[in-house]
Amino acid sequence: MSTELIKVTINEQDFEVEKGARLIDVCREKGFGIPSFCYYHDLALQASCRMCLVRIDKMPKLQTSCTISCTDGMVVTTQSEEVEKAQRAMGEFLLANHPLDCPVCDRGGECELQEVIFDWGDVEQRFSEKKDAQPEKYLSPIVANDPQRCILCKRCTRVCDEWMGEDAIEAGNRGANTVIGTYGGWLNCSQCGNCIEVCPTGTLLDGVYRHETRPWELDQTVSTDVYGSDGMQISIGSRGGTVHRIVARDRYVNGLNGEFLDVKARFAHGFIDHPDRIKTPMIRYSKGGKLIPATWDQAVKYAAEKFKAAGKAVGVIASPRLTNESVFTLKRFAAEAVGGDNFAVAEDSKLGAFFANMSVDLCTHKEIRHAKVIVLIGGEPEEEQSFTAKQIRQAVRNGGAKFICVNDTPINLSRRATQFIHVNRGTADGFALALAEASADALAAAKLGIDAGEIAAARQTISDAQGDVIFMIGNELSADAQAAIAGTAAKFAGDGRRVLLHPLARYNNSVGAHDMMPDSKSVGDVISGSKALLIGGSLQSTDGLAGKDFIAVQELFLTETADHADVVFPAASFAEVDGTFTNNAGNVQRVRKAIEPLHRSKPDWVIASLIAREMGVDLGYDFSASQVFKSIAESVPAYDGLRYPALKDESDPARAKYTVSGSADVAGPVAALKAAVEAMSGEADKNMETPRVGHKLHRLTTMTSKTDQFHLLAHGNPKPGNLLVSPLVQFALDGKPLDENLADVAAVGVADRSLIGK
Repeated sequence: MSTELIKVTINEQDFEVEKGARLIDVCREKGFGIPSFCYYHDLALQASCRMCLVRIDKMPKLQTSCTISCTDGMVVTTQSEEVEKAQRAMGEFLLANHPLDCPVCDRGGECELQEVIFDWGDVEQRFSEKKDAQPEKYLSPIVANDPQRCILCKRCTRVCDEWMGEDAIEAGNRGANTVIGTYGGWLNCSQCGNCIEVCPTGTLLDGVYRHETRPWELDQTVSTDVYGSDGMQISIGSRGGTVHRIVARDRYVNGLNGEFLDVKARFAHGFIDHPDRIKTPMIRYSKGGKLIPATWDQAVKYAAEKFKAAGKAVGVIASPRLTNESVFTLKRFAAEAVGGDNFAVAEDSKLGAFFANMSVDLCTHKEIRHAKVIVLIGGEPEEEQSFTAKQIRQAVRNGGAKFICVNDTPINLSRRATQFIHVNRGTADGFALALAEASADALAAAKLGIDAGEIAAARQTISDAQGDVIFMIGNELSADAQAAIAGTAAKFAGDGRRVLLHPLARYNNSVGAHDMMPDSKSVGDVISGSKALLIGGSLQSTDGLAGKDFIAVQELFLTETADHADVVFPAASFAEVDGTFTNNAGNVQRVRKAIEPLHRSKPDWVIASLIAREMGVDLGYDFSASQVFKSIAESVPAYDGLRYPALKDESDPARAKYTVSGSADVAGPVAALKAAVEAMSGEADKNMETPRVGHKLHRLTTMTSKTDQFHLLAHGNPKPGNLLVSPLVQFALDGKPLDENLADVAAVGVADRSLIGK
């Protein structure tokens, strides 16, 4: 759709801008800096700090540029003595109760208030009253609060509400006594830390990173989140070979997620230097024996001998958490060093069926935010694709999008839905059938446990849309269901209506791993058909590993998978490798090495290359991930022409070029899907309980201090010494949640209860 352009004049310079664009955004885009604290792009307006004042011709007084939309012929002055005087006066008000101790403040060097005042050089201070000092406190183990630094911009409250939908933090009291706080004193939320990120001063602080080092002492490395398939961009702050924090601050990276991160992306990095990490290769010389520390040469030679002895009965399995380079190298190992096609990705993914039948393009996360209709079928984005969930909430709340949620569980997002279609457990495939074949509405409705009119209403909402319609496909849908939706999505397009697809891939590199191994077998088939195995990462289940002649595992910790290994190789973590991930929008994104590998660990692709070389097959990679990616670009059609230099701009990422048919022939998958739906009992019940975020990934782990709290959020993290104790949820050994009251931790039997009372 075309955009109407209008003419505006800013500081005597003429510009053509989009009609209705917000003036503050236009001024900043054109290079005219305007200070502001309460304004934040893509949040509801607050207009409380009054710092963004400008002069607009024909208006009697200065205006807040954050509340003004551009109109044709508007003449604006952002830089004048009058404007600066007014802004300085507002700055004086903000400093009236603010401590002037920037050198010792944890936000010193990153404080927006500090930057504005320093730019001016001086601010008159005519208020001589005693400052109202409030005591510091912790709102949770990871969120510290220094209330006297608060300037009441309320970014934190709006982010909590609009981005996360949690309303866990809010302003209390009135007037001069207004403070930012929580209900009941404890921050009862998902602990995402976005309130910390957007705070312009040092009011809300990272309780994990606090007092560790100064921001300007950190080396910042732009990389990609390793916990979700959204591909959120992160900045790894390291010093002296240690990762101290992870942020998404715009000053370091301009990624698709802006400053948004979830709890895992922001805080789950303590495992990098965890004392339980494997520190050296280990060999188990006899079944049932102990793993004995060995040199790299010994371990590589031993593994190579065993693989050569097994001949072509060697299976290779790659974790979807590995980089594209590592998965690709493991596939080459199977094809060239072993001489077969016995390889698999270690997850139950149906992405092969999805990508083979795409009739429309994948959508970007920006397109989710501006969509007119979003259809979510299965899945739980808040749990596994947090940025996608944020974009849905924003699209509905601030963009007026229609949101159709089809799920057998009333997930949190269903509360935002225009239409929540609550189906029987395990029957979401039925809705996919109805989308693909309208004549199956009655059959689908009977199995889904809903009225057929609900399907018709959803279809009508889609056909009435003017703008983008996005189909989001949960991972639990069968391969036939995913193929049916992907292949028939194009038929819903119309005049002024574009249809896009968004797979809810489960792991950080599920899409990339599929791209590297598009013709992979199932994990079960690879295990059953092999005498020996090379496993990069860990498996979801260790069934079938017992009794194998030989198993080599590349891992960070002695996981259940590594417990079955005859050779264990210490693998490098995400902060210690270069490479790429591919997210659920098809963006090919860089993973950059922030620190040197600890404990003599090596990237997974290097380990596989060393073993292959010892077996007499040189894969041609001389310890450069860019070499591997060059091979990927030459071998994988969707990556044709890509090179590392094209992957440097996080604000405009390069995308894989997937085949889009426009009218895929999915008669076979639809027929198979119909047969599967007909075979459903139709007597299943509905799950009526809304789960808390974290119920899937916050499993048995170690959360007994501020720094060790999210160790086991990913495969490859260490076994727990005890069970999870979070500020939100406690889990018994069977994984069932107990009472969410911290006082009840005593009943769980955890040895270290250091969180209680804090």
